Amino acid sequence: MTADMNIFNQVDDSQVSNLDQLSNFEVAAIFNKYAQHNLRGNEVVNGGRGNPNWIATTARLAYSRLLEFGVTEAERTYFDPRGMAGDVQKEGIYQRLMIALKSSRRDIFLRTVIDAAISQLAIKDKDAFVYELVDGALGDHYPYPPRCLTYTEKVLQQYLQKVCFKDVQMAQDVDIFPTEGGTAAMVYIFQELHYAHVLYPGDTVVVNSSIFTPYLQIPELSEYNLRIKTVTTKRENNWQMTDEQFEQLKDPRVKAFFAVNPTNPTARAFTPERLAKFKEVIKANPDLVIITDDVYGTFSPSYQSIFAVAPHNTILVYSFSKLYGATGQRLGVVCMHHQNVCDRIIQENLQNRRLKELDERRYSIVVPDPHKMKFIDRMVADSRAIGLYHTAGLSSPQQVMMDMFALSNLKDAGLSPYVQLSREVVAARYHEFWHGLGIQPDETPENTRYYTLVDIFDLMRQRHGKEFCQYFKDNYNYLDFTYRLATEFGAVVMDATAFGAEKGNVRVSLANLEKADYRKLARAILDLVDEYYQVFKKKNKK
Repeated sequence: MTADMNIFNQVDDSQVSNLDQLSNFEVAAIFNKYAQHNLRGNEVVNGGRGNPNWIATTARLAYSRLLEFGVTEAERTYFDPRGMAGDVQKEGIYQRLMIALKSSRRDIFLRTVIDAAISQLAIKDKDAFVYELVDGALGDHYPYPPRCLTYTEKVLQQYLQKVCFKDVQMAQDVDIFPTEGGTAAMVYIFQELHYAHVLYPGDTVVVNSSIFTPYLQIPELSEYNLRIKTVTTKRENNWQMTDEQFEQLKDPRVKAFFAVNPTNPTARAFTPERLAKFKEVIKANPDLVIITDDVYGTFSPSYQSIFAVAPHNTILVYSFSKLYGATGQRLGVVCMHHQNVCDRIIQENLQNRRLKELDERRYSIVVPDPHKMKFIDRMVADSRAIGLYHTAGLSSPQQVMMDMFALSNLKDAGLSPYVQLSREVVAARYHEFWHGLGIQPDETPENTRYYTLVDIFDLMRQRHGKEFCQYFKDNYNYLDFTYRLATEFGAVVMDATAFGAEKGNVRVSLANLEKADYRKLARAILDLVDEYYQVFKKKNKK
């Protein structure tokens, strides 16, 4: 591709400013439609969405084997050729499964992960464990316990220990609530912080920006009406919070801090030095609630969760969606320490007679002593409007799918080969893109390379000088570049302004295109910069 002013001049950008009020996800969706009919007739290259274009295979095959075995087991109890079978029987089911598993890839994997789980989790009742997997895969009973299946919780505790807590041992000290993806986890958390009177309307919440756009929008909803302050990280600090920004969190008027770690869109994990700052923050502001979304953690070699350094004050959200190519399966978890700030605040609130009466009235229909109900269990009940608590919980098939993904990691003592592969895939694409722009890639260990942020203004400045860059800022809407990139070149990136980034920044996902496509995307960006420069030169000649 090369700059082509004839095509450039065919683009009508007069209505771009009308899109300013839409979310960046809606804008990207509109631009993707424009890209389908791009003026150059190019194949569409959509680097705007974070959905990975890979899947984890073996865990899915193992799940299908559990399902197949489960149907066979059900037919042992009762069989009718018209398509009905009975319940699965627990006694002897482990031995029957081991006999049924042969030498296929999925059978070998399933046998390996089940035996690894039995060994690592010190499971004494093998039948009970396998029954939970098989019955859960079939999905023929309501999830019980509602918050999390018994053995699933043990599996997820160990998984989070390995991928999030690292060298801080506390798998036995946490409660797990599987949810319909990280999305539902965030909805439930903010809802419960409100219901439990941990946060009140008007309270100050600090958000680490740039950040996933909905996380800026949810706290401002009328039902929460929280006061949002942002601490915006900068490229020159490797997207790390500064000492001054950590100082802001020590103010007792700050009731909650919200972060994505590693970040989206800037793709950086907190460094060990920055993580240690949270200990100082909690010492100065012991009632602070920290909410951290760690979905991208496995993509950074140096990642460790905020939960590992401030467990009593942190609510951890993790999702299997990105690593395992499972965004459509909606597999997320909420993790909280047994001794946490939210439970302490609830107990303090019970000293208030009105709040105690409200508490008793709300939860007495589901537990005999509502005042002892933990924050995370209240979250489960409130996720089903209290009255449907008996049918609460993530579907058991989804929980068993989590088991398979988690156990595929836990079966390896060190770094999972699959995790290493996922890092290599995004790193290769990342390098292809930045080399295509002619810029040296960032090789810091905190960089996940799942996303990357491109400063178009800086690119213009480097390529054609400060005057040209200023001309563009003065004469074009900040969405104009991404609009033209789509309509002319068929290339889609996401404007990062709504994430809290400065104007001129665009987010490129390294998860959803083939390696060669990133070179094409980089070329399209450079060609469009050059076309704008031709307009600038022409105007300056007059």
